[in-house]
Amino acid sequence: MSAVATVFKILSEDPQNYPDAPAEGIRIVLEKFTGQKIARGEKLDGSLIECVRMGTTVATNALLERKGEKFVYLTTEGFRDVLEIGTQARPELFNLKVKKPETLYDTVIEAEERITVETSSDDPNEVVINEADPHVKLTPSGTYVRVLKPLNVPDLEAKLAHAYEQGYRSIAICFAHSYLYDEHELIAAEIARKAGFQFVSISSEVSRTVNYLQRGNSTCIDAYLTPHVQNYIRKFLSAFSTVPKVEFMQSDGGLTDAKLFKGINAILSGPAGGVVGVAETCYENKPLVGFDMGGTSTDVSRIDGSSFDVSYDNNTAGLEISVGQLQIHTVAAGGGSILKWENGLFHVGPESAGSDPGAACYRKGGPLTVTDANLFLGRLVISQFPHIFGPSGDQPLDLEVTTRKFEELTEQIAKDTGKSLTPYEVALGFLQIANVKMANSIREITESRGFVAKNHNLVSFGGAGSQNCSAVARNLGISRVLIHKYSSILSAYGIARARVSRELKAPFVRQYVAAIKQDAEPLVANLKQRIVAELAESQGVAKEQIEFKVTFGMKYKSSNTVFEVDYDSDDIRQSFLETHRREFGFVLPDSSPIFTSTVSVKGISVEKKQTNVNIEEQLEKYASAASWPDSFDSRQTVYFEDGPVETKVFKLPHLRAGDKINGPALLIDSTQTILVEKFSVATILDSHVVIDIQKAKDSEFAEVGGVDENTPLSKADPILLTVFGHRFMGIAETMGRTLQRTSVSSSIKERLDFSCAIFGPDGRLVANAPHIPVHLGSMQYAIQYQHELWKGKLKKGDVLVSNHPEAGGTHLPDITVITPVFHQGEIVFYVASRGHHADIGGAGITAMSPNSKELWQEGVSIKSFKLVSEGRFDEEGIVELFNKAGEFPGCSATRKIKDNLSDLRAQVSANQNGILLMEALFEEYGKEFVQFYMRAICFNAEQAVRQFFRKIHRQHGGRPLEAIDYFDDGTPVKCKITIDGEKGEGFFDFSGTGPETYGPMNTPASITHSCVIYVLRCLIDLNIPLNQGCLAPCHIHIPKNTILNPSDFVAICGSTISGQRITDVILKCFGVCAASQGCANSFGWGRGGKDVYTGKISPGFATGEALGGGVGAMEGYHGASACNVHCTNTKTTDIEIVEARTPVVVTKWCIRRGSGGAGKWRGGDGATREIEARVPLRVSILSERRIYHPYGVAGGEPGSRGENFWFRKQADGGYVVTKMGGKEIIQVQPGDRVQINTPGGGGFGKSLRS
Repeated sequence: MSAVATVFKILSEDPQNYPDAPAEGIRIVLEKFTGQKIARGEKLDGSLIECVRMGTTVATNALLERKGEKFVYLTTEGFRDVLEIGTQARPELFNLKVKKPETLYDTVIEAEERITVETSSDDPNEVVINEADPHVKLTPSGTYVRVLKPLNVPDLEAKLAHAYEQGYRSIAICFAHSYLYDEHELIAAEIARKAGFQFVSISSEVSRTVNYLQRGNSTCIDAYLTPHVQNYIRKFLSAFSTVPKVEFMQSDGGLTDAKLFKGINAILSGPAGGVVGVAETCYENKPLVGFDMGGTSTDVSRIDGSSFDVSYDNNTAGLEISVGQLQIHTVAAGGGSILKWENGLFHVGPESAGSDPGAACYRKGGPLTVTDANLFLGRLVISQFPHIFGPSGDQPLDLEVTTRKFEELTEQIAKDTGKSLTPYEVALGFLQIANVKMANSIREITESRGFVAKNHNLVSFGGAGSQNCSAVARNLGISRVLIHKYSSILSAYGIARARVSRELKAPFVRQYVAAIKQDAEPLVANLKQRIVAELAESQGVAKEQIEFKVTFGMKYKSSNTVFEVDYDSDDIRQSFLETHRREFGFVLPDSSPIFTSTVSVKGISVEKKQTNVNIEEQLEKYASAASWPDSFDSRQTVYFEDGPVETKVFKLPHLRAGDKINGPALLIDSTQTILVEKFSVATILDSHVVIDIQKAKDSEFAEVGGVDENTPLSKADPILLTVFGHRFMGIAETMGRTLQRTSVSSSIKERLDFSCAIFGPDGRLVANAPHIPVHLGSMQYAIQYQHELWKGKLKKGDVLVSNHPEAGGTHLPDITVITPVFHQGEIVFYVASRGHHADIGGAGITAMSPNSKELWQEGVSIKSFKLVSEGRFDEEGIVELFNKAGEFPGCSATRKIKDNLSDLRAQVSANQNGILLMEALFEEYGKEFVQFYMRAICFNAEQAVRQFFRKIHRQHGGRPLEAIDYFDDGTPVKCKITIDGEKGEGFFDFSGTGPETYGPMNTPASITHSCVIYVLRCLIDLNIPLNQGCLAPCHIHIPKNTILNPSDFVAICGSTISGQRITDVILKCFGVCAASQGCANSFGWGRGGKDVYTGKISPGFATGEALGGGVGAMEGYHGASACNVHCTNTKTTDIEIVEARTPVVVTKWCIRRGSGGAGKWRGGDGATREIEARVPLRVSILSERRIYHPYGVAGGEPGSRGENFWFRKQADGGYVVTKMGGKEIIQVQPGDRVQINTPGGGGFGKSLRS
């Protein structure tokens, strides 16, 4: 008997009629195929079912709603707060009320134990391994570790027994470096089981990858969700009298038996089915983009072949994890995304109307959404929708209320702008914005990874995609859209077609050699044997039915970025290099060591699969034998950019394979509505609708007409204004992803200390991606300096580099690469990228030298240098400049010139990517049109700032706003803000600020401009563009030769920390929040370089990091703890990576409890970071707020000052404690410890107790 597909849908939740939707669906299927009535609640006969395959959102919902299992988190002593601290980066750059993801555990227990690695990859000095030392262990991975402290078993037994008595039954265990050496975790797990814990999750089983934070989060998610998921499965299975075989879809695209289904592998259970469905139904020989547009968001994915891209570095519900998931990117634009008019711009999402109240047309009082726009424009056929809307769930969609709301919104837009748009143009504008946002998300998974978007076919599925897919494809230059007949249930179909799989990963750290597979073979054989046993014993898959995919995790020695490379490749090294070149655009020199880090084995069941429909073969067949049907089912008016069109409506069941339909047209069935746009042709195949987009429009909204430099900016079309805002920002963000992808240094690639931006032909900022706040306003001055210096002298293919404070720089480590772009012989715009180079030479151990007095002590300084001349990279010239930094007394040249050169090339590459995207925009719209909207988008931001100033003027009765604060050396920073309420202008006067200092805290004037634009953007609290317009209404006076506008020869490396103090002073003027930590706590260590006394140069390394502290409190908000604030938003380096790279042990990384200022609203606490040297090192700290407290506001108490200590190891094992002060470099010996305690945030309002 041949299989018959049956498709139907039921509500995922309908508690009035059934308790569980999957069980209800199975009941309906059994009724249909047995022909017998089965009452709801009656036990189901599972013996009639061959297999049930499911995807589920149970785990995802429990994670998002924080409804998982109560559990204990057991971790290494000193690290109880690591998961709460996270990466330190703020999730929302301009939200003063920083909200970090909530931790999942209920309580933390610290185990007395400690492991570390014996070697460090960044230190070129040879380490001799003492294999006779009983504390040194050779792990199966080939890495030596040292047991610094054995596990204290009696202590742990007592702690876990107490936790069990308190009612805990689930536990997550994660010890430092357990991915290499798991003995302590295994002992702890056994103790937990003996204590009575019913679920025990250990990190060495959940994830075998380096990264303590990610592995800890992954283990906690497992302990939090797996009991919850298994409870659901037991409840589901209770619906059967005889239990059938049940398999669940996992996040990596494979199936597993229900009893083995774990919460950590369930998070993308549903979306993963869609990716499999796309691959199984639509892939032939051209890569695909999966486009799953749902109600609240859109998931996009890339498929190239039957294997899927799996990522082991993911962010789930704000938590960074290291468990394999399909690479699925989500953007907050779906059918339910709310449409708003705000600040002269159109906004789509990120808020969603959800299912309740839902869209305005759902008759429950909801807002306008993307669904309303499609309905209003005639792109949905009302008669196709069931009557399930309204309070009683028995009414049709309501076009009338949607129409009224669009009319009201159009009136508001006309009132605000004076523009005479029609409601249809407004609705079309919102759809255009939604489509641009979704197209940008597709660029993230294609262009940002080295793939060309237009070389893909787009596969649309999900509930809302069929109305928008052609426009999204056209936006990307994609010429073909595929829609499968099961597109509305493709995730379910993909789950039905998926295969059972199991993956095991083990650490395998080796330098690559040609014979490496011989070393790995025993490990591979062991992993295969374990997989066979598991699949055979637990899931009934015979050994001969399992095929294996084996990969090496490979990386350069100097990088943390790992690529999975096919173990069976003919040339493993070459495969790694090809992957690296595709993803990053370059490879390192042949002498650069390549290492393996892991071996992964994935066992996949081999099942008899239905032959895929051959799309290309059918299209070729029907190319000469197509039919163009004359009959159609109805007509309705559909609105397009050039007006309304009477559009034919075809019912898909009435069409035959081979039928072709010219757009515009609507194709409908019971589950979907497909819009075939103008200039497109749909071909009906056996199982697909193929839409070929034959012609791209010259320009949407071409009726706006010609513009030139004399066209008033107020004439800008608000729809196009929003479109260009998204396009400009999307290009800057793509530049940033290119820079991250192609750089090699950890400061850019991993800590994300960089910014990218687009500038007009005069050097004024047009769009700055929200990367590092201190760069926001300052880069503009670097471009304008070069623009004036090189006016009339630059040629196509030239690229400039600069970092000097007089040339618009911030501090010397922030090197800016600037590329002019020519059109018909004139510069039409600039692109630039600024990246932090951790080592640029100088007198310090890192580029952040706390003892520097003069600029020459801080490393290479470049006012202007032509890095690339007409396409030729001047390596010799730039190396010579870097080497000059080592010619000054007591200074070294950079220790990492190869990294410097690679990162500079990456910056050039990022600029080039931006140029290509901007040139495409010029080609699409024309030079004058694009430049007009460059100016218009700045004008829009300017108007938002003017409105803000007028509001502040009213609130304060026109009074000047004043504040003063002091650097730790007593130098005052004074600001007085006077507002012209009529013009909406702000005058920022820093008169009274102290003189420049003989130290590193001097601050180029450009940084104060950055601080002003940052504060304004935070206080306006609207999604306004970041450009020169934000500063146009601002008049900033900074007296020369002060600490905020110093001469060009003084030290400035601490200027980015000074920016924190400037920001606090400006915020103090407005009085909205207490001071945050006021520092970035620049902490560094290393060795080598030029000896101060002998001049001898020795090999070495340097590393540095910025440490977070407390956030200042506000009305209604307790400050967040231990995170970067204001001008800094880099990530901290994971403790396992710190120890793997440098010869130190991180002995403490925790929140400095109680350091936040008291008040009605408490300031956030600072952090404590402590390291122990394993070899002689130089250690530096450059910090503020060690003398003056972070201030409180409105009666709130100040936060605690920071403190820095040096613990000098003594012969008896004790320590002598020395206070270091805020700015110092010290020489430490093995066993010495350095502890940095960062400041807390100030409190807001008098506490209830006072």
